[in-house]
Amino acid sequence: MEKLWLKSYPEGVPAEIDLSRYQSILELFSTACENYAESKAYSNLGSSLTYKELEEKSRYFAAFLQQELGLKKGDRVAIMLPNLLQFPVAMFGAMRAGCILVNINPLYTHHELTHVLNDCGAKVLVILANFKDVLAKTLPEVELKHVILTEIADLFPAPKRVLLNFVIRHIKKMVPKTKIKGAYRFNQALHQGKKSALTPVTLTQEDVAFLQYTGGTTGVAKGAILTHRNLIANILQLEAWFKPAVGDNNLDNVVVITPLPLYHIFSLTVNCLFFLLRKSLIVLITNPRDIPNFVKTLKKQPFNIITGVNTLYNALANNPDFAKLDFSHLKLTVAGGMAVQKAVAKRWQDITGCVLIEGYGLTETSPVVTANLLDNKEFSGSIGLPIPSTEVSIRDQDHNELEIGEVGEICVRGPQVMRGYWQSGEVTERAFSVDGWLHTGDMGRIDNHGFFYVVDRIKDMINVSGFNVYPNEIEDIIAKYPGVLEVAVVGIADEHSGEVPKAFIVKKDPNLTEKDILKYCHENMTGYKVPKQVEFRDELPKTNVGKILRRALRTN
Repeated sequence: MEKLWLKSYPEGVPAEIDLSRYQSILELFSTACENYAESKAYSNLGSSLTYKELEEKSRYFAAFLQQELGLKKGDRVAIMLPNLLQFPVAMFGAMRAGCILVNINPLYTHHELTHVLNDCGAKVLVILANFKDVLAKTLPEVELKHVILTEIADLFPAPKRVLLNFVIRHIKKMVPKTKIKGAYRFNQALHQGKKSALTPVTLTQEDVAFLQYTGGTTGVAKGAILTHRNLIANILQLEAWFKPAVGDNNLDNVVVITPLPLYHIFSLTVNCLFFLLRKSLIVLITNPRDIPNFVKTLKKQPFNIITGVNTLYNALANNPDFAKLDFSHLKLTVAGGMAVQKAVAKRWQDITGCVLIEGYGLTETSPVVTANLLDNKEFSGSIGLPIPSTEVSIRDQDHNELEIGEVGEICVRGPQVMRGYWQSGEVTERAFSVDGWLHTGDMGRIDNHGFFYVVDRIKDMINVSGFNVYPNEIEDIIAKYPGVLEVAVVGIADEHSGEVPKAFIVKKDPNLTEKDILKYCHENMTGYKVPKQVEFRDELPKTNVGKILRRALRTN
């Protein structure tokens, strides 16, 4: 099929990008630090780091890894932190030492942590002291060489650092008393590294930048091998996509609210790396689930851009204080990570005056594959057009390309697509077709203008008496009902139909009943799509990023 999407490209967006501009992420990082030295790069809980301070501290950390711990090019360094100032310092520092970064969810259980550390072979783990208990259970089962502990306020100015760390440790008692024998302290590492000389390491586009673990919600987590080329490609693709809509300078000096954790590929690439090039202040939100405090942060800090997922935007839009904020500076709201529900998008636009711009991607694609037009006047329901240098195709189970409008698996090719899965040759082979297309596991379709639409995950599709039913479709309809706060739909076994849909709902209106929901569903969808059961819950299980875990609902 021809690349229909190119005909819908805005004027000024190229079909292809020039990948030769940067040879590594370090080159991008050095350029930003040199050009914007005195500007603020990251802020967190009221404290900040300038680009100059980020360069210095990451250099100290890199020297410590090299000279004190003896790490070499290609060694793995794992980072198990929420959004704190220490994250970019450790990340860029480890990269400057030539190491491969392994991002780890801080909420992992000791079994999950054990699997990832053993699989990646990390020599060093940087971890928030709050999670020492999990680490203590894990250490006897892994071959980790060194642990670097940090506390939330370690990079804050002295009075604030001492006070806040004291409160977190002794008043809130959030830091376990567990001792980790031989562990270094983060600030100790910086102090020692300051006294050592960094040996520069040459990195190329073909060097591995990250092992980004994925698949933990559907099976054993696998490490996607993302090279410097993969990440640079996606950064330049985003730049090409953004430029005609916002101009050369309209994204410079912006304040970017970053609630999604930096260990997640969306936040890592878009917020941490792409906006670093734009002289941006990246505001790190440590605990976005605390919506009242999140809203207080937004009130104090005028902001231009915010990125997030559907559940986050829904939670903010349902907070009465959020609607009172000043949105006059807001230029762009980007949604990814999971399907955006139309009801949430409408509520967000009504409150903020800003359209939710939805994109699509995966960990395996660094992550962005498609994006909507930035000048959309309203939420489209589409995941947009493939970004420059990206091919997307809809295929059937035999890998035959389908016609316009037909539903099949979304397959992707492009320079942002991973090299493969770490130490998983057979899994990698299954992930790609013989002609190099990545199987995404998502069902979708393309329209005659080249816009793509996600229908659902293949594994989440419900088969009702031979009819394919997509949970996203049912959820989108139920979410529009005024008394519904959140909804998730899964398939459950049925002796007559094989499977039937079941809806799990969190109420906004305490008087909402199952009868109300079923009546509304019968009025708005075909009979076989109507949930046969409705269960009300106080909350729905989610990943730390905010994705609803359908698998957990199916097994409970």
